[in-house]
Amino acid sequence: MIKKRIISPLQKFIKTESASGILLLAATLLALIWANSPFKDSYQALWEYKIGFKSEHFELYKPLILWINDGLMAVFFFLIGLEIKREFLIGELNTTKKLAFPLFGAVGGMLFPVLFFIILNEDPETAHGWGVPMATDIAFSLAVLNTLGSRVPLSLKVFLTAFAIVDDIGAVLVIALFYSSSIDITLISVALGLLAFLYFIAHKGFYSHYITFMFGTVIWVLFLKAGIHPTVAGILMAFAVPIRQKVDTPKFIDNLSQIIKNIKNAKDTSMPILSKEQISEIDNLDHWIEDYQSPLQLLEHKLHDIVAYAIIPIFALANAGVLIMDSNAHLDSALIIHIALCLVLGNSIGITTIITTVKKLKIIEIPKDINTQHIVGVSFLAGIGFTMAIFIASLAFAKSPEFLGSAKIGVLLGSLVSAIIGYLILRYNKTDNTMNDEELSTSSS
Repeated sequence: MIKKRIISPLQKFIKTESASGILLLAATLLALIWANSPFKDSYQALWEYKIGFKSEHFELYKPLILWINDGLMAVFFFLIGLEIKREFLIGELNTTKKLAFPLFGAVGGMLFPVLFFIILNEDPETAHGWGVPMATDIAFSLAVLNTLGSRVPLSLKVFLTAFAIVDDIGAVLVIALFYSSSIDITLISVALGLLAFLYFIAHKGFYSHYITFMFGTVIWVLFLKAGIHPTVAGILMAFAVPIRQKVDTPKFIDNLSQIIKNIKNAKDTSMPILSKEQISEIDNLDHWIEDYQSPLQLLEHKLHDIVAYAIIPIFALANAGVLIMDSNAHLDSALIIHIALCLVLGNSIGITTIITTVKKLKIIEIPKDINTQHIVGVSFLAGIGFTMAIFIASLAFAKSPEFLGSAKIGVLLGSLVSAIIGYLILRYNKTDNTMNDEELSTSSS
């Protein structure tokens, strides 16, 4: 029963991510078709249309694409922050043993693509794009993995999910440290002070959705104006949301039973409305439900579908429309090839090599139902870097449209090749061949 309570939410998460991946693919194809159609001017005009407000002392007036990349994606990063906090406290990353397997995989999946890019890149103007191939898209990769059904064990899906979360942490750090402009110390100090206050009151047991939203909005603006990408504010805000319940299950059930009893005993009206006593008990029920629910779990539950089915597809629609079918399009073929190779080979070689090495050194333990071919296959799927890769590309080449277009094509090409190779390897895997030391030795040689 306990195992079922743990696995069922994970399976629901995987199912949602898989459906999101399909929607993401549809949005990507639509963007590519639209951007290369006779209506391509309307595509560009839509995302460049400026909205916001101006005043004598303050201005927040940006193109629509920046509202998506800076605003909606902050919500995406907020959800990532909630998932990271949950996983570290009670999930697949809450012990050193659980963390080790995806952690080492993520190190290989981030370090090797970056090294590959540095080695391959010869143009100083594109050197800033080293961070593009280092992040895995969890929605796309899980969508591919889920098409294989029972051919892959659930533990492999858990690994990919945990791996992608650790990978996201690395990507957020890279964005904060290397892809933010000159920092206004005063504004960022105020923002960090507000964050510290939220952390303090959350630690003391006080939490309010309204206060979190108001503070979050102010902190987002401060990060934006301070020169640090505002999506970083999203992930930091998530850590101010407490995971613990104010009321445990036995106490909630006792009060629920009493409320039901009081409603039954309350005077019933002949009209289709509640009596004062019943309204009072319903208000009491709302109070106990609010105290019984974990604030973090509730927010994660409410935001997950919004992010999966709205924010990420909108991001794809706005960012994936690369001009390809145009003789006047200025593309850097070297950058396209380098990013594609880094996604495909950097992730596959990096993850397999690191996992193989630490396994031989007995630093990690791999679940018995995961074999060598599973590791190799999922390492290719980690090369599907769509959402985060395009996002980092938009930061790295914000002032170089020709490089940005090339980087996006490289991401799309590399992600497609990675998905096909990873799928084929896992599709024709010998499932009875567990990952033992002899196989690892053969794999590493």
